[in-house]
Amino acid sequence: MAYGSLAWSLSALLGLLLTPSLGLEPPRISFPLESPERPLPLFSQPDIKNTTTLLLSDDGSTLFVGAQDAVLSLDVSQPDVITMKTKMEWKPPPDVLHECTTKGKKETTDCPNFVRVLQPINATHLYACGTFAYNPHDTYMDTDTLTMAKVPRKYNNGKGCCPFNPYQRNTAISVDGELFTATTNDFLGKTPMVSRHLSKDGRPDVSQDTSVTLNEPTFVSSASDTSEGKVYFFFSEIGNEYSFLDEFKVARVAQVCKDDIGGERILQKRWTSFAKAELLCRPPKELPFNIIQDVFTLAPSEGYSTQDIIFYGIFTSQWSVASGQSAVCAFRLGDIKDVFAGNYKIFQNHQWSPRMYKTSNLGKCGLANASDTTLMAVKESFLASGSVRPIGNAPVLNSPDQRYSRIAALRTKAANGQDYTILFLLSESGFLHKAVLLNKDTHIIEEIQVFRQPQLVKNILLSTSKGVLYVGTSEGVTQVPVSQCSSYKSCAQCVLARDPLCGWDPARGHCASVSAIPANARQDVEHGNVMECQGSLTAKPLLVEVHAQLNEVVRLKCSRSSNLATLSWKSAKASALPHHLFFHSGDENLVFMATPDTFGIYHCISVERGYEETAAIYTVSFSPQAIDTPAVQFRITTTETKDQMTTMMEIPSDTDQLDHINFGEDPVITTDVTTTDKTPNTNSSTEKPEDMTPDPLSSSEKPEDHNEPLTAKNYHSELVAVSFLLAVCVCVLVLGGLYGCHLQGRYKLGPSDTAEGGYKEENDPLEVSPPSIKKAE
Repeated sequence: MAYGSLAWSLSALLGLLLTPSLGLEPPRISFPLESPERPLPLFSQPDIKNTTTLLLSDDGSTLFVGAQDAVLSLDVSQPDVITMKTKMEWKPPPDVLHECTTKGKKETTDCPNFVRVLQPINATHLYACGTFAYNPHDTYMDTDTLTMAKVPRKYNNGKGCCPFNPYQRNTAISVDGELFTATTNDFLGKTPMVSRHLSKDGRPDVSQDTSVTLNEPTFVSSASDTSEGKVYFFFSEIGNEYSFLDEFKVARVAQVCKDDIGGERILQKRWTSFAKAELLCRPPKELPFNIIQDVFTLAPSEGYSTQDIIFYGIFTSQWSVASGQSAVCAFRLGDIKDVFAGNYKIFQNHQWSPRMYKTSNLGKCGLANASDTTLMAVKESFLASGSVRPIGNAPVLNSPDQRYSRIAALRTKAANGQDYTILFLLSESGFLHKAVLLNKDTHIIEEIQVFRQPQLVKNILLSTSKGVLYVGTSEGVTQVPVSQCSSYKSCAQCVLARDPLCGWDPARGHCASVSAIPANARQDVEHGNVMECQGSLTAKPLLVEVHAQLNEVVRLKCSRSSNLATLSWKSAKASALPHHLFFHSGDENLVFMATPDTFGIYHCISVERGYEETAAIYTVSFSPQAIDTPAVQFRITTTETKDQMTTMMEIPSDTDQLDHINFGEDPVITTDVTTTDKTPNTNSSTEKPEDMTPDPLSSSEKPEDHNEPLTAKNYHSELVAVSFLLAVCVCVLVLGGLYGCHLQGRYKLGPSDTAEGGYKEENDPLEVSPPSIKKAE
């Protein structure tokens, strides 16, 4: 098995390297926090923290919130405001806090009572469980007053219902008044436990058998199937069926039967129906996303069976070389049931191996009276051999740059009657992404910032009846409408949004909810075809007049209609703007110097999916009037020779406007809409004539220069040449110095009887002088 696992790992890694990852467009529209176009009601009070456990009443008017040291009931009946109805404080007493701190925990961050379970028990009472200073407590509360009720069993016994550690994940679900939980059962958080509490009809509570191995699980969600009386739990754990060198984490789904009461002799008060299987979320030929973060249960459409329940899960990867930060996979309940009805592996000698024969009772309900042989097989075989594969055998969304942590989903009908699924994805960076699943890809409609700082513990709760999403964070509870159709001001923008919930109403001339449009709603979710808007007039932007003086740097501002749009500028004088006169800044504004050639009308064009829309219109004209604060101006003196041309640029001392200039790049047309009447520089008359460029409007010395655009020379090539020559000079000087030092080693100052009083050459001590030859007389 080790060789097979290694081969699988290598092939997956090779596929990752050879296969390009799926691309995902950015969100079309971004709404920052407190954006007026996307108002979000927020409930927040300084003395209330960690409002992360959420429960909505059946009528949708009250939101119950489990917080730190408190349980709240909030009035959410009004669409634009959240107010508090009742608050019940639930703090650990001083002696319990002291005991918590003596065990090495911090009083302010670890030892408060974090309410982690809040579930309805009946029509009048709620069940709550909190960490209570690393000593889990639970209670019943009246839904109207939030007062603690008398309990029919021992009070203050929340062990196995919620974790000791407030930062450990857990899940709980109430089914017919019985509570099913998955959490850890000890102070250190090392003993996982899946249990049923508050059992009815005289049945005993049931919990996990210690022989059933759950290897460091992280529980994230739970769901129920009322048609077959089963409860499902979703979690990640270390997969000991794989023989990898490193610990390999596996995403799981587990099942138990709701009415399981355990066996008679074997597995007494223990699950006889527990089984688990692997959830496989993997793009084709790539490494899997093997860590599950959250799961949302989407009920089937009317007329469909429970087999069509869809579980949308967020997955991340334990490998940094994965194709993205997170992925979303969708699993069908019918496929999960097929895996649990198939073959199982047997756990013997601390390893898993396939069973030699199939046992029909594995994963079945009603084994209370089963034989000891059958129950022993249940103890040994609770891991399904098959893996649950996602719908389409691939993720429905693969995000390369976002790490999502929570998910919600709703199904809705578009204007053409087709069903679409919309996902709400909460990122760790504080943004909520709204995405629609299309036939061939996924489109992120918008992103909304819902909290400022990254959160360790957070939760989202969707109310389809109210059309809102509640986000619980440490900062408070935020209410997010599932759509804000009124933010789209034109038919084109309404259609390009591709939001199944929004359409253009041609009769009233505004973007509204599809359900509120009686007929002929303009909408195209799949393609965003603006041809749907034929006959619907689009208002053009107002003409903005900008007055500028000669040689003044002008900035024309323009904003994209969406993150997917591109901007371009057009002039009435030319279809294409010359690059030596115009510059597109990083924010896509247009920058240029005011000259007779650059005065005129400019259009900013926004293009998205082939549709062109005029985003802004400017007319730039000459203004000889005075201003109090002169704008930044260029005064250019040009001296040309046959071999070179030098240009000097003088800038006034007013440096506050230097941000209007982009140095080191070609000049570009940019105009500041806030430009006012300009005052000519009164000091210009004191300038020497050679330091000024002749005014083309006042001087007639060189009329042929009036049409010459005044441009600032780019000194990049000259700077490179000067730098190179300077480097050469430095090298020559260094070499000259070294050579002088070398000469000093070979020569010294000679006596005054030399011919010229200069240097006398020394003899090399290692050189043998040739014998002197006496000249014959």
